[in-house]
Amino acid sequence: MRAVLTWRDKVEQCIYDLAFKPDGTQLILAAGNRLLVYDTSDGTLLQPLKGHKDTVYCVAYAKDGKRFASGSADKSIIIWTSKLEGILKYTHNDSIQCVSYNPITHQLASCSSSDFGLWSPEQKSVSKHKSSSKITCCSWTNDGQYLALGMSNGVISIRNKNGEEKVKIERPGGSFSPIWSICWNPSREEHNDILAVADWGQKLSFYQLSGKQIGKDRPLNFDPCCISYFTKGEYILVGGSDKQVSLFTKDGVRLGTVGEQNSWVWTCRVKPDSNYVVVGCQDGTISFYQLIFSTVHGLYRDRYAYRDSMTDVIVQHLITEQKVRIKCRELVKKIAIYKNRLAIQLPEKILIYELYSDDSVDMHYRVKEKIVKKFECNLLVVCTDHIILCQEKRLQCLSFSGVKEREWQMESLIRYIKVIGGPAGREGLLVGLKNGQILKIFVDNLFAIVLLKQATAVRCLDMSASRNKLAVVDENDTCLVYDIHTKELLFQEPNANSVAWNTQCEDMLCFSGGGYLNIKASTFPVHQQKLQGFVVGYNGSKIFCLHVFSMSAVEVPQSAPMYQYLDRKMFREAYQIACLGVTDADWRELAMEALEGLEFETAKKAFTRVQDLRYLELISSIEERKKRGETNNDLFLADVFSYQGKFHEAAKLYKRSGHENLALDMYTDLCMFEYAKDFLGSGDPKETKMLITKQADWARNINEPKAAVEMYISAGEHTKAIEISGSHGWVDMLIDIARKLDKAEREPLLMCARYFKKLDSPGYAAETYLKVGDLKSLVQLYVDTKRWDEAFALGEKHPEFKDDIYVPYAQWLAENDRFEEAQKAFHKAGRQGEAVRVLEQLTHNAVVESRFNDAAYYYWMLSMQCLDMAQDPAQKDVMLDKFHHFQHLAELYHGYQTIHRYTEEPFSFDLPETLFNISKFLLHSLTKATPLGISKVNTLFTLAKQSKALGAYKLARHAYDKLRGLQIPARIQKSIELGTLTIRSKPFHDSEELVPLCYRCSTNNPLLNNLGNVCINCRQPFIFSASSYEVLHLVEFYLEEGITDEEAVALIDLEAPRHKREGKWQEIASNNSQTLRLDEAMGAIGDDDPFTAKLSFEQGGSEFVPVVVNRSVLRSMSRRDVLIKRWPPPLQWQYFRSLLPDASITMCPSCFQMFHSEDYELLVLQHACCPYCRRRIDDTGP
Repeated sequence: MRAVLTWRDKVEQCIYDLAFKPDGTQLILAAGNRLLVYDTSDGTLLQPLKGHKDTVYCVAYAKDGKRFASGSADKSIIIWTSKLEGILKYTHNDSIQCVSYNPITHQLASCSSSDFGLWSPEQKSVSKHKSSSKITCCSWTNDGQYLALGMSNGVISIRNKNGEEKVKIERPGGSFSPIWSICWNPSREEHNDILAVADWGQKLSFYQLSGKQIGKDRPLNFDPCCISYFTKGEYILVGGSDKQVSLFTKDGVRLGTVGEQNSWVWTCRVKPDSNYVVVGCQDGTISFYQLIFSTVHGLYRDRYAYRDSMTDVIVQHLITEQKVRIKCRELVKKIAIYKNRLAIQLPEKILIYELYSDDSVDMHYRVKEKIVKKFECNLLVVCTDHIILCQEKRLQCLSFSGVKEREWQMESLIRYIKVIGGPAGREGLLVGLKNGQILKIFVDNLFAIVLLKQATAVRCLDMSASRNKLAVVDENDTCLVYDIHTKELLFQEPNANSVAWNTQCEDMLCFSGGGYLNIKASTFPVHQQKLQGFVVGYNGSKIFCLHVFSMSAVEVPQSAPMYQYLDRKMFREAYQIACLGVTDADWRELAMEALEGLEFETAKKAFTRVQDLRYLELISSIEERKKRGETNNDLFLADVFSYQGKFHEAAKLYKRSGHENLALDMYTDLCMFEYAKDFLGSGDPKETKMLITKQADWARNINEPKAAVEMYISAGEHTKAIEISGSHGWVDMLIDIARKLDKAEREPLLMCARYFKKLDSPGYAAETYLKVGDLKSLVQLYVDTKRWDEAFALGEKHPEFKDDIYVPYAQWLAENDRFEEAQKAFHKAGRQGEAVRVLEQLTHNAVVESRFNDAAYYYWMLSMQCLDMAQDPAQKDVMLDKFHHFQHLAELYHGYQTIHRYTEEPFSFDLPETLFNISKFLLHSLTKATPLGISKVNTLFTLAKQSKALGAYKLARHAYDKLRGLQIPARIQKSIELGTLTIRSKPFHDSEELVPLCYRCSTNNPLLNNLGNVCINCRQPFIFSASSYEVLHLVEFYLEEGITDEEAVALIDLEAPRHKREGKWQEIASNNSQTLRLDEAMGAIGDDDPFTAKLSFEQGGSEFVPVVVNRSVLRSMSRRDVLIKRWPPPLQWQYFRSLLPDASITMCPSCFQMFHSEDYELLVLQHACCPYCRRRIDDTGP
């Protein structure tokens, strides 16, 4: 760092304070009782300002640049505009010591010996606050929230915008160390507000806003009068009794002197956003300096070390862009870097660092040695085991312990020095002198070797990678390149300020100058491109450039020198240049040029770089052919041209080498059929047909299908024509092709039919199948298109296809819920087992989905299907078992639908008696396994609720006890628990009205019957209504052996007359009274009806004895009292006698379920069908 005086002026009075206008164009000085306004560019006094009557002590400019303020010993403050006009004046009780503008609100703080005031333009008056001590200095924080006041008693008071004290900092020296200057760091990058404090205890200190001190006090050894930060807060200026201004880092490390003066320095400031400093002194001197911060740095290959903030060293890896900061906390004077070594010169010592590892990207440095000694040198170089100090003409070699091992005295001033490598401890140095001499020095050799001497002074040097060539930039900006061995000047180029050889290529160097980068390869002309800065290194395709203070790695394609070699057919040299770094397009150009030059080795390497497998395969095939003895270069070059797209040149070469067939193949492969025809001329018709076929293939590939179809037809390729027409849906074209084809051409015709079918043209498909005679495919077509009438007609003519027609038809019907029709279709196809499986699956789905009515219906249908299949003697027993099982399941699911609806749905329309009867029926029926979907919990819950409601308390209690052993859903848990408790308050018996009566033996059965749905006395099964599930007044009877069903029906239909005794009124007259007596026929039915006599048969034992009737009993029966279930074979008919003829019972002729006639009529009206088997009311069949 050095300070250059820009201008200086002197006035007669002491300069106590000064301030810059925020844009830096004007400088306001407090000199005597006047303000002096200077132009900062040249030091011209613009105007003196008079307004104060006594010495002006302080001046401050507002951040917005609109006004400034001055304070004087006359106790007044004057506000001035930027046009240098005074606009306002106010006073304090004592002389004004300091003023400061808030950087955000532009509120003015003015401080006197006894108080301070706060004023802003919108205020009418100044708000003043008393102070316990004389205020010497003040400063606002960056955000304008707090004001720091420095006092003569050594106290710092931090106030808010209203003047209230928030923090009080008491310095150890007290009144013996008055605070003379304070300043907040203006940097926006700092996390905390930092206050710099200078006191007359000759110390510099730093504090946070909270009052906490940062670090220790730093001794100054003089009385500070002023302290000021640079605009960005990176440096501090301090001036005072030592008659100079010193530059410190923001941490308080002294860096150097800005300018020495002849008297005390009372004020110093930095021009906003610049490196200019102004100093005001006791003797009236005003000095304006420019600070120049020189670049201290070092470079070795891809590592660049440079000074930052004067006390830090940053090492940057130019390839990986990694950076590492080394904090030295002292002024860094010199830096040198070499391989894994880094040397840093500080004012009193030299530090030598080394890398932790040998990794090329490792950026961790540690201290290896310290040489605690002060050195004066112009240049510093570090080697593996030594440091080299350069001082004018003298070079000194020191070990890392600080011992001088060797010294060289030069003839002239040393202008440039560089380490050029070598073994550890024996490195070579390249040295350039002012007299033009260039030497090579080895650190272990006392004798310097003179490489050459030129007439002009050396500015920059570099040696090529093989140590054969030397590049020199002289003081005339000329780059000269010498052969080291012959000392011959190879060439020279103008406008150069620095030069560097490529470390990876012997014949390439670059030099910069005049805003351009120049790259020179061999002796070819220079290639230029724009670049600002100095070239300091050249590695492969990366050029390291230093511009101002930053180093950057610039990626420079080496295209220009590569093309210079290509122009001279120097393919191998061009490849070496390309390896340094060129674009993919350059690689491809190199590969193509080498291939055309038949330099296959270079071409192969270049194509490998761009990963072009096609050309690599070509080169490989050419090399294989050369190994086999082929030597025809024309043929090789023809292949190359064809790959490159130069087809006509390739065809000429093919013809010249006698391979016309290769040219023809090339044209046809490229679909250049016109060229192929021209090349072929009037040749073989077979080859012409082959060309047409290939042309059609090409038309197809380029999305010209219609043209392709026409070409295929003309070439006789019908299959391909059909394929294209079909894939594009051209039915008309397919019809034309199909009708033109002979029926013997079976394959093309079948293909046409398949496309007709696919394109929804079944009529044309049928026509085509008939033409071929493929009836099986025709049947399949009718089935696939659901044209059942045509299929049935074809099936009538050809019975062998019956199975192929009716099975899909039945499946289609089943899928469309037309199960009866599906069964018939399966029956026609002889697939009864298939019908059963479809219905079983539908039944299972209905149960899973809780559609129990549907499940009952499907089970009934299944049972009837099984009954139909039972006519086969081989399956009779199995199918009859299934029939009874499915009938039983149908009855269960039919009843459970009501229970499910009652428990799951919010409203129920069923009578309590019906729910009671159904739940009791299910309870007695579910003695074994419970079918899927039927819930015992729901059944018992319904039974319990309805039993309790109807007075069957004993049964209700039993149901609740059963529920306790089952897993209860949460939704009815509380209801069951409540019912279980409340039922205990009821009597332990059932209502007699609910007790079922056996109509055979007239026994009252208990509601809870262990035998199930049969009488406990006679074991006669109860017959239930399929709607209300009441026990019907029916008794089943069987025919005596030898009586057929037809005979039994005929006998019943006879309806033989029976003698009936009727009860009648008898009149008895006497003298005094007339009496009417009813003569009851108590056994009217029993006495006269033979069937009733059969019922009264005494039941004995636990076995059920059925009612068997003979012919006479049958003759005595009335047709309206008998119900007959006319089951189809192999089942027997079932006969039932109604014991209460007046109570009408209706039986469904389809499912044979019994109903009270009134219930049945109501249900049929509601559903328009039987509620059980869903037989339509308009269906007259059984």
